[in-house]
Amino acid sequence: MPIKINNIRLSIDEDISLLKPKAAKLANISVDDMQNFRILKESVDARRKGKIDFVYQVMFECRDEIKIVERASNKDITIEPKEEELKIEYGNEKLNYRPIIIGLGPAGLFAGLLLSMHGYRPIIFERGKEVDERDKDVEIFWREGKLNKESNVQFGEGGAGTYSDGKLTTRIKDKRCDFVLDEFVKAGAPKEIKYVAKPHIGTDILKTVVKNIRKKIISLGGEIYFNSKVTGFNIKDGKLVSIIVNDNIEIPSDVVILAIGHSARDTYEVLFNKGLLISPKPFAIGLRIEHLQKMIDENQYGKFAGHPRLKAADYRLTYTTRSGRPVYSFCMCPGGTVVAASSEENMVVTNGMSEFARDKENANSAIVVGVNPSDFGSDHPLAGVEFQRHYEGLAFKKGGGNYLAPVQLVGDFLKDKISTKLGKVKPSYTRGYNFANLSECLPNYVINSIKEGLKDFDKKIRGFARYDAIMTGVETRTSSPIRMERNENLESANISGLYPAGEGAGYAGGIISAAVDGMKVAEKIMQKFKPYEG
Repeated sequence: MPIKINNIRLSIDEDISLLKPKAAKLANISVDDMQNFRILKESVDARRKGKIDFVYQVMFECRDEIKIVERASNKDITIEPKEEELKIEYGNEKLNYRPIIIGLGPAGLFAGLLLSMHGYRPIIFERGKEVDERDKDVEIFWREGKLNKESNVQFGEGGAGTYSDGKLTTRIKDKRCDFVLDEFVKAGAPKEIKYVAKPHIGTDILKTVVKNIRKKIISLGGEIYFNSKVTGFNIKDGKLVSIIVNDNIEIPSDVVILAIGHSARDTYEVLFNKGLLISPKPFAIGLRIEHLQKMIDENQYGKFAGHPRLKAADYRLTYTTRSGRPVYSFCMCPGGTVVAASSEENMVVTNGMSEFARDKENANSAIVVGVNPSDFGSDHPLAGVEFQRHYEGLAFKKGGGNYLAPVQLVGDFLKDKISTKLGKVKPSYTRGYNFANLSECLPNYVINSIKEGLKDFDKKIRGFARYDAIMTGVETRTSSPIRMERNENLESANISGLYPAGEGAGYAGGIISAAVDGMKVAEKIMQKFKPYEG
């Protein structure tokens, strides 16, 4: 069994090559006696003024591990059981048709990968384009304002996460997370994502990663079709019979995974009209805030800001207003840009994006406020979708049209005053901007909550509410506004054969959790059916 050692510290000026000898010294063994040495976790401890350490958790194998741990008599040195491999139990029912997956975001990608690895030969339909062609459409939109409603920041290979920071942090504890990270590394992601405390890939590398996973799925017998929008579902006696692709191609199926993403509003409507049980769900809306990355670095690292071993600093901020509303930072992108992320005409949507290097001038994050179904103004299951659309439409108008975004200096935002000039922070929004009063783009309770939150955040990060920080509207796609209800087998609660999965179905909140949910759904299908034999 392997030995694990926690809390090994290296100062900021100590090279990582010293880590293995330090671990050997703590265990009182020779470096040569250590086999399969690996880093499990790396984090930065900047809590002590004037000192920064890197803190590690490592694992290795050696002989006489029990004696070594007993002799060391150190609570940070323990014996760990061997990690269990992901085991799949196959069911006995026969699949009449190959399983279908709708959507090639993280949930669809990893459901497809797992099914392919076990001989189920899934067919995946993605409404958008493969990533290289998608990239061209996104660039045209950012440059010229020509929106392709099927190929954009929300739709296409890799899903919405492709044009993001590629953050892989998650609060779920699931052995499937390791599988996802391993597959990302095999597909070209940096090895460090398996151990750094806040891993990310960056949109530049993520594009290659998702493309390589797609190729692996195909090599294992799966099929993937782009520009293939599922526009209809045929249901008979509460059971899925077939799907319609691009309005005119009917494909029979008894198993379909709905991994459609949180922006597939038209598909939500089709499913609702077919009777799928859908419930409204809380989410959050707000604005993007930008500061100079240098200021964030200096707040976190002090005199060590800019040190070659330190990456661009991030932050996570939370606050509860006097009225009980949660306000928090979301999708913080160090050294990144604010991107135009619209998927419907005449609506402005923002998101944050970083490349792996995180070396741009600004730091940006959404500052969002929790909203509940009681805020939506209707008890309709899709009321949250219309709630989002309403404020995205206001942002489009206040930005001046053509997908320009409304922006305001933080100081002016706090005073309800339209800005007239910029300070040191320049807006990075990829489509361009106009000055506006952002209080006219969101509900009053959201605006007031953000103002209250900003004052609190300024106490935690000096300069957070500085006058010339930039706010850009609006951020509405933090998570799905609906949940597709499912049973204990992760199948739709009222239509058999449909398996809602991932963020769009209301069961995930990021790349890793969506991928894991897609895997769980695939496992349930495999537990019921034998591999496809047709």
